[in-house]
Amino acid sequence: MTSDRVFRFVGPFAELSTDDKALIVDRTSNSGSSVGAVVSAIIARVRKDGDQALRELASELDQVALTDIEVPHIRMVEALESLPADLRRAMERSARNIRAFHESQRPSAGSIIIEPGVRLGRRPDPFERVGVYAPGGRAAYPSSVLMGTIPAKVAGVAEIILCSPPTSSGIPADSILAAAQIAGVDRVFAVGGAGAIAAMCMGTETIPRTNKVVGPGNAYVAEAKLQLATAAAFDSPAGPSELLLIADETANVDSVVREVLAQAEHDPEAIVIVVAIGDTTAREIESAISSKVPSARRSEIIAASLSSRGGVVSAASRDEAISISNAFAPEHLLVATSNPEEIFDRIRNAGTVFLGESSSVSFGDYMTGANHVLPTGGLARSYSGLSTLDFMRWTTFQSVTTDAAAAMANDVSAFANAEGLYAHGAAAAAWAKGSQ
Repeated sequence: MTSDRVFRFVGPFAELSTDDKALIVDRTSNSGSSVGAVVSAIIARVRKDGDQALRELASELDQVALTDIEVPHIRMVEALESLPADLRRAMERSARNIRAFHESQRPSAGSIIIEPGVRLGRRPDPFERVGVYAPGGRAAYPSSVLMGTIPAKVAGVAEIILCSPPTSSGIPADSILAAAQIAGVDRVFAVGGAGAIAAMCMGTETIPRTNKVVGPGNAYVAEAKLQLATAAAFDSPAGPSELLLIADETANVDSVVREVLAQAEHDPEAIVIVVAIGDTTAREIESAISSKVPSARRSEIIAASLSSRGGVVSAASRDEAISISNAFAPEHLLVATSNPEEIFDRIRNAGTVFLGESSSVSFGDYMTGANHVLPTGGLARSYSGLSTLDFMRWTTFQSVTTDAAAAMANDVSAFANAEGLYAHGAAAAAWAKGSQ
């Protein structure tokens, strides 16, 4: 499909430039050489100077003079105790739901008899140490602390550390610290950006090296993960927030508009597409969006997002709407149609799917228990959302009895000798009956 065929915009969105349309269709991350060079220099500084580099970066980038890189545990306790009661209640409810959902994903070891005397299996082994990153630029996101930490706890990770940028007080935001206490983070460090990713991947005098790092961040954080991919494992590459919403004539237009505004307010680069089935529905939704944007509290951000990376698309049928969604592979997909389950059965590429207009993406962002750390940029074709399974690796085990070894010996020897690996062939042949 060409971009012009897939995205048949209506209203003012039809005036998007060809380049803007291309950005919406092909969202593969490309941070550019300038970001790459800056991140490369930061990684080199952390590798060479460790904690001292982190202190210098805090001064240069955050305008904070760090006294201590590690935050005392008592500050986490104090932050939780001082949290407003309604926010604490909401965060604790969210934590319970996240824990319950991710506990349902916990795997167990299993084995199979391949042939007589040959037993194979796999055992899930949790990582020893995991790092969680919590951004602190435009705003603090305690929900991401819960989403990154709780699945790791459920998986059985022995130690979980958290890095988040320091505020002017020299430590991360209170909401971040409170969430860390609720989620069960073991250690917190007042370090942000690419330097934090480098520290968790390579280790410093204070920050221990981790097996895996998860959590959202800006372009510099994303680039650091790419450059350090051989030092530690990561969650899926992350970019701006995305929503694709499929709506038919039964959808409540006001509900659709609320979802559009909610996702567009994330970031000027957030991508929000409504795929409306039928021109009439498309134009009605487009008109309602245009009328609501000016009065929205974050109207400047919303307008910037929608004007360059969003819009309303007219699909001729359900089949075409599904085809558009699968081609787009959105982070979030909301299905506001008369029979959302029917459409879901045919969805193959999406980070998470919300069935029915009452299943607001906001519920998934904060409270349902499903993870909101999801693939963006079309990577839902290849990646899944964060889960318990992301915090463990599998160890395969094999057991071969002497009788089974004798039964396989000659075939293995023939196979190995054909590949010129004669020592392999001899090792197998030694187990043939009568040759031990």
